[in-house]
Amino acid sequence: MSGQIFTTTRRVRFADCDAAGIVFFPRYFEMLNGVVEDWFAGPLGLSFRELHLDRHSSVPTAAVEARFLAPSRLGDDLTFALNVTRLGGASCGLRHRISAGEALRFEATQTIVFVGTSLRPGPWPETLRARIAPYLETAE
Repeated sequence: MSGQIFTTTRRVRFADCDAAGIVFFPRYFEMLNGVVEDWFAGPLGLSFRELHLDRHSSVPTAAVEARFLAPSRLGDDLTFALNVTRLGGASCGLRHRISAGEALRFEATQTIVFVGTSLRPGPWPETLRARIAPYLETAE
């Protein structure tokens, strides 16, 4: 599979963990949202502030499926990798992989949907679609 991969890193914080010192599973979903927000603000050139407050649009999650492969612990440095599996008219399929070093800890697929001022799914703005497209997986 080819296509660009957006990566970012983050250390596991105390607030991310349960009493055993491992990441409490719902925190991974908050982390994924942060990765999507960073991807938009960075290479896609559209901060969530601009998207939500200025353009009155959003990209809510329509579906997510996750696999928890190994625990992440307080102080672990995690690498987040995001790429696009599908770019539809209003939806976008994302693949997330979270690793610590070479060890894959968590993976998920997520579908986000572009929602404009009508509060209904609508087509991706062409500029945004063009910026997402390089992250699309293609068969080699």
